[in-house]
Amino acid sequence: MKTVFIDCSPKKRLSASGFIADMTSIFVSGTKKRMKLRTKADYENILIELEDSDAVVFAMPLYVDGVPSHVLPFLREMEVWCKSNNPKIRVYTIANNGFIEGRQNEPLMQIMENFCIRSKIKWCGGLGIGGGVMMNVMRIMIVVVFAVTILNLILTGIDSGNFLDRNVLLNFLKNVAEVLFFGCGIITFDIWIASYINRGKEYGKHYTRIMLPSFLFILAADIFFTVVSIVKGGIFRGWFSKKKPEERMK
Repeated sequence: MKTVFIDCSPKKRLSASGFIADMTSIFVSGTKKRMKLRTKADYENILIELEDSDAVVFAMPLYVDGVPSHVLPFLREMEVWCKSNNPKIRVYTIANNGFIEGRQNEPLMQIMENFCIRSKIKWCGGLGIGGGVMMNVMRIMIVVVFAVTILNLILTGIDSGNFLDRNVLLNFLKNVAEVLFFGCGIITFDIWIASYINRGKEYGKHYTRIMLPSFLFILAADIFFTVVSIVKGGIFRGWFSKKKPEERMK
């Protein structure tokens, strides 16, 4: 079995959609191909990969209650391609949004289902994830916890001679477990949809969310987006963003 995972996020890196696609692929057997859809230049390579595929998994963010605008032209192109080639592929969709409730992805699921009907390919359902931004927060936290643990092991080793201090390792496992707890619903549903992909079955539409109270989610999301805006120059209108040589001369 060959499954193509299409990351439809417009972001070049650190996209929640790409992270979710990679996580899902871990539980899918057979040949797996990860593709990125950002520009028209990506269309041909994706369609070539679909020629001998059994399933395609679209991973994308919810934009204005629908699919991202750059995805629509590709769906039109793929619809024409499907009608000409009559592929026997199954389509699954994993959508995430910045809202806390996964059910907010329902309009996007309807769009993808209608696309499959028009393209005469099999719609097998999808997974809607609420609080997608927290997936990025979680992986950043795990990296930070890992880095801090390594530092603690080194310092403890220098001080006591034991570079595998049991307390430090237990504290690391405890912190990772706490982080994973917030994503346990997403991980569970992710394994569930992967099992349906492996068996070639219809998954239907299911929704889950990050396991975090709404008031804490809003606070965490605000902090995350504020930090991202500062780093990428959003708040200060590009003061911190990289500038082209000609812009530096002004």
